[in-house]
Amino acid sequence: MSNLTLVIDDKLLREARVRALQQGTSVNEICRQAIARFAAPAGESDDFMAQLSALSARISKRGKTLPMWPNRQAMYDEAMAERLPTLWATLDRKPGSAGGRAR
Repeated sequence: MSNLTLVIDDKLLREARVRALQQGTSVNEICRQAIARFAAPAGESDDFMAQLSALSARISKRGKTLPMWPNRQAMYDEAMAERLPTLWATLDRKPGSAGGRAR
């Protein structure tokens, strides 16, 4: 088994450890699972999205709606703007927008 070194903000790591502890797991296990999902063949994530769509359709039939979640790019943009505000301020792109290049 290989070791991996990550550079993570101290506050973020503390918060992750607290949340992991609340969920009865560890930050190491959360990272392992995230990498496993990332490395999984494309078909597996397609199956998950199909299940999510089917669940959404069943909920809609009952007259309820799911909350609108931001897309991946919007979540990434928001996280980058929060973690690197100085760098993000130099970009044309703002959180939630598509495209953009450094000025």
